[in-house]
Amino acid sequence: MKKLLLGLLICSVAFADESQITLKDGPGKDVAVGNCQSCHSLDYIPMNSKFQDHKGWEATINKMMKAMGASIRQEDVPIIVDYLTQQYGK
Repeated sequence: MKKLLLGLLICSVAFADESQITLKDGPGKDVAVGNCQSCHSLDYIPMNSKFQDHKGWEATINKMMKAMGASIRQEDVPIIVDYLTQQYGK
């Protein structure tokens, strides 16, 4: 129940002003944006990019799914991880 409430709280503040956040173009961008933006602002991606490599992005996506309850389809995980690694990996 706590995870559900936390997820709802995160999602309720996620859409503050997404029009100003533009991610880099690349394969998988639409899948990443669609999944990530459904729960939080996209500014988290470039903000955290200096810390993340492929393994880091993969761990982050898995944490979002398991700990935060993000409903990301398993087949979308490698697409999102590859996009984030290519465009925002260290």
